[in-house]
Amino acid sequence: MKFLIGLGNPTPQYAGTRHNIGFDAITRISDSYNIPVKEKAFKALVGRGMIEGEKVILVKPQTFMNLSGESVREVVAYYKGDAEDVLVFCDDINLEPGQLRIRAKGSAGGHNGLKNIIAGLGTENFARCRIGVGEKPEGWDLADYVLGHFPAEVEPLMREALKNAEDAAKMFVQGDIQAAMNLYNKKKGTASEK
Repeated sequence: MKFLIGLGNPTPQYAGTRHNIGFDAITRISDSYNIPVKEKAFKALVGRGMIEGEKVILVKPQTFMNLSGESVREVVAYYKGDAEDVLVFCDDINLEPGQLRIRAKGSAGGHNGLKNIIAGLGTENFARCRIGVGEKPEGWDLADYVLGHFPAEVEPLMREALKNAEDAAKMFVQGDIQAAMNLYNKKKGTASEK
């Protein structure tokens, strides 16, 4: 069994914000594999289903970002899973919009949601798929930036990123996160290079 976790903040005011791109990744997977994520359990919205013949649990923690580890710890413990069975989707301001960075394990890298999951699971040994939302403009407050919405010109990049995140999730579920890393951990060319 694999656990696909999308990080974000609950309540409608945060829908579609940069910080909620992890929720959006789970919504994309949910829609593609017809796994409704509606059951309230483990301080989260949860869906159970199958991807490529493997059992999966889709999770959107409802604790707010900084306490995501409470939810992740509960769901993994309930199903007697291991940290290595977890893939977390989250935003990353250090990546260009739409760029992915996938790792089999690692530090929180300054992301409070990941930091809390590391504390909750007691290990860094879980996979993560960081989805680039772009660097905050100079002079902006970080919270205002990550809780803001994507400009229209960036939305096609984010739709492509969510499709790629879904493909990466499929590879993870099939036991081949290395393939996802090889495919998606490449820097996109910038306009000045074209």
